[in-house]
Amino acid sequence: MQPHTPTRLADLHPSLGASLSGTNLERAGDHNQRVTLQAIRVSGPITRSDLADITGLTAPAIANITKRLLNEGLIMEAGRLLGQRGQPAMKLTINPDGCFSIGLNIDRDHITLVVLDLLGQVRARATLEAEFALPDAVIAFFDAQIPRLLETGGVHPDRLIGIGIARPDDLGRVHLPHQPAAYAGWEEVDLPALLGQRLRLPTFVENDAAAAALGELAFGHGLHHPSFVYILFSRGLGGGLVIDGHYYRGANGRSGEIGFLPIHSPHSTARALQDAVSLSALFEFLEVRGHPLDRPDQLATLPASGQAAVADWLEMAAELLVEPLLSISCLMNPEAVFIGGRLPVDLVDGLVAAVNRRTADYGDRVPAIAPLRRAAMAADAPAVGAAILPFNDRLLPSRSVLMKTA
Repeated sequence: MQPHTPTRLADLHPSLGASLSGTNLERAGDHNQRVTLQAIRVSGPITRSDLADITGLTAPAIANITKRLLNEGLIMEAGRLLGQRGQPAMKLTINPDGCFSIGLNIDRDHITLVVLDLLGQVRARATLEAEFALPDAVIAFFDAQIPRLLETGGVHPDRLIGIGIARPDDLGRVHLPHQPAAYAGWEEVDLPALLGQRLRLPTFVENDAAAAALGELAFGHGLHHPSFVYILFSRGLGGGLVIDGHYYRGANGRSGEIGFLPIHSPHSTARALQDAVSLSALFEFLEVRGHPLDRPDQLATLPASGQAAVADWLEMAAELLVEPLLSISCLMNPEAVFIGGRLPVDLVDGLVAAVNRRTADYGDRVPAIAPLRRAAMAADAPAVGAAILPFNDRLLPSRSVLMKTA
């Protein structure tokens, strides 16, 4: 009989390897509990013995930690492991109702709210298609929807641990077509103060593309691809960089700003990539050709001439994305580039195919070309990613946990 060799979580989920080892440093108790909870979240149902193998913690440490997690209602017993000698070991799994968080995505054409459970499942969702919604409209939507979402999702308010907000950087500063002058007021709004006091919960704010990348890392393709770039296709064009399972912000917190890359092309008069490749750019392209619209779902109902215009735009967008994506491959060498957001799935797939067809032509000149793929976390990715922020702060392992001093 072959000896049992435990499978480490890093082998199953490479993006989590660096964060799923126990430690004897200061704040070790907090870190080790986070590590154990994450191991159960990713690999459960799982026995205490396997948890010790995965995390490198001792059996007594695992026993104490899992007892605390059970008492706090964050995990639950899931039956015994049968078919082995001796007393069958109890398996542990995440309690989806252990705690919940709220995610809010504010963008120039919509507002989306989600309630997320500890397993990462969206328990309730609400969205409002709204052109350049002002702060008062967002607050009114939040106040009207939250009671309904909590009831629909079976969420007791006492189990909420926080609110995450995802919004584009420079929301009121970067001007897009048809944007009203009053929209600049977003730069003066303290959203955490406004929303946090309503439910008296910790509130976190993140760039929308960064939030989408964090969502992809926690619940999407990032579980198996620890180094990737996420491109968020919305009214603008944003990006997020994940390297070895950790989000990389850059020196000024502005990494991944792919939309601001300068372009020079005979196919477009745009000077920045998002002025040609974004929903705003697509809508403007169609408006000039006699097909005005303002919502992504309207793309499916365009007449034949409108569909032909969309096809022309896809070819142009693919051409303009080639150079940035080749640069990403050369500089970062990610495993993949994922694209998600508000562009309908069939158009995303068409754009992905067109880009990959073009980048393949550079295979003899570029050492490794990361494929462009549709993201697992698509339309609601920023809202889901925002909802992960309170979990990251309170429950999940990160480098920052060990760096805090108080």
